[in-house]
Amino acid sequence: MKASPTPFLYSAEAAPTEHAPGDILLHFKNRSLPMLGPGGPARELAFLSPLLESPNGFTPGGWLPVLLGSGTGAALEKLTTLCRERLGPDFPLAVVDRERPILEVSRLREQYASYPGIIWLSADEPGEILRHLSAWQARNGDKPFFPFLNPLYTRLNREFYAPLKESLDASRSFNLWGKTAYAKFTTAVPRLLLLTSKYFLMGEIQAACKRLGYEHELLQIPRGETGSAEFVESLLEAVLRFKPDFIFTINHLGVDKEGILSALLERLRLPIASWFVDNPFLVLGHYDNLVSDWTAIFTWDADNVANLRAMGFSRVMYLPLGADIHRFHPPRPGYSPPPEWRADVSFVGNSMVEKVRAKLHCLADHQDLLHNYQTLAAEFAASDMRSVRAFLQTCRQELASLYENLPDPKNCLDYEALLTWEATRQYRLDCIGGILPFNPLIVGDKSWKLLLKDTPLPWRYHREVSYYDDLPLLYPASTINFNCTSKQMKGAVNQRVFDVPATGSFCLTDKREQLEALLEPGKEIVCYATPEEARELTARYLRDDAARKQIAMAGRKRIEADHSYDRRLTTLVDAMRSFF
Repeated sequence: MKASPTPFLYSAEAAPTEHAPGDILLHFKNRSLPMLGPGGPARELAFLSPLLESPNGFTPGGWLPVLLGSGTGAALEKLTTLCRERLGPDFPLAVVDRERPILEVSRLREQYASYPGIIWLSADEPGEILRHLSAWQARNGDKPFFPFLNPLYTRLNREFYAPLKESLDASRSFNLWGKTAYAKFTTAVPRLLLLTSKYFLMGEIQAACKRLGYEHELLQIPRGETGSAEFVESLLEAVLRFKPDFIFTINHLGVDKEGILSALLERLRLPIASWFVDNPFLVLGHYDNLVSDWTAIFTWDADNVANLRAMGFSRVMYLPLGADIHRFHPPRPGYSPPPEWRADVSFVGNSMVEKVRAKLHCLADHQDLLHNYQTLAAEFAASDMRSVRAFLQTCRQELASLYENLPDPKNCLDYEALLTWEATRQYRLDCIGGILPFNPLIVGDKSWKLLLKDTPLPWRYHREVSYYDDLPLLYPASTINFNCTSKQMKGAVNQRVFDVPATGSFCLTDKREQLEALLEPGKEIVCYATPEEARELTARYLRDDAARKQIAMAGRKRIEADHSYDRRLTTLVDAMRSFF
């Protein structure tokens, strides 16, 4: 599904004769606005002041003018006159205008149709506009852009026009194309530009780069719009100075949904590697403009590969999660865990209650889709379908049409997350039932108290703990570490399958199709298929100390040999070298 174009919240008509000649009236819900008003054409010409005040700066062949918003035509007429005088009759000029109500009244596209050098761009996504502009720029000798933005158009659609202006300004401030035409992957040591965020994996990747001797730099992802001029300029500065072989990010963080960064990297011929360690379709599934031949997608779930290729990504590779064996390792001799951490059986994980509640709030205006959502989530969990979208289209077609016609792609993502999180909530609660006879320690959010308040069996609660500081020491404090995987990954394995064995601890996890290629069940890890089997295996391995310790030791050796982040990063770099 493609992002829906921004709806036009106004209508347009030619202004009555008492207004400025050629003026156009815009009618909004509660008011009307003349495009020119009392100032007449001079008002529209004002945004050309950088050119009009310094006409000598407009030299033949010096740069490529881009008009963002054709308006009533006053600025376009002035710009074409100056271009013709200084550049000749075949002058290049790009006009970006997606305001169809205004264009239908102004008829400017028809009026200027005979000008051979003018191109009109009206796509609904900034990223798509940038791709067209880049191709036009390449045909015109890679001269820098010089954008002129009609300020009225930012009032009509700021999310469309403002990022375009900022990106064009940023690219104009650098002499880009000659400087970025450097060869990639020319040395044995790769150069990585890491888009950093607070996501837990980036620290591990940076540490792996240091251990492997990979040249790398960090570029902080801003909290605001990643398509902003500040971020684009800092990215271009880093590219020109550091000359990376490729950019690396986690879960497409830093890549704006409008496609501005993708279009820029495509023009720079600079690859980007995005390692998805969560559901990629909650990011990519509703925005076609993120597809690029210069993007390589790595996914922790092998089930995603075919669907990602079907979306148009030509370079997709399965890359499972791993462990930071320098942080998750057996405790040092003499370590004694806090008494509250000691347990025969423990489970660390989220109850999903608040996550479900948050999505219900987001979808409060779509009650037709929320009816019986709990039953629907259970049906999705029991089905063979790997995604909510496929499940709806195959098993609940009456709801699929409601889902497909949601007004905003974000609503679709919220609905997919709702059913996924609710399915996970139900599944985890069911699995936990298998270990309740053993007085388990449940480590997580407070909503576990709500879910388990009516159980007659004893259990202990511990608040959420720090992934980095506490978990490496908490896992060894339990005789058995119990795991049940989120329903966002029906075939893949989660982080705990790697982290628990890395500490030399015993892991009892639910069966997953992709597990056997990573760890050998029965020898390096133990798997259950049902809560009843989980109960039987828990009782067995609590009794059999020798077998439990042997499996934990074998699991640790396998993680060290095959599943460290150093191994994962080496695989990714080799793939990028092969791809590009």
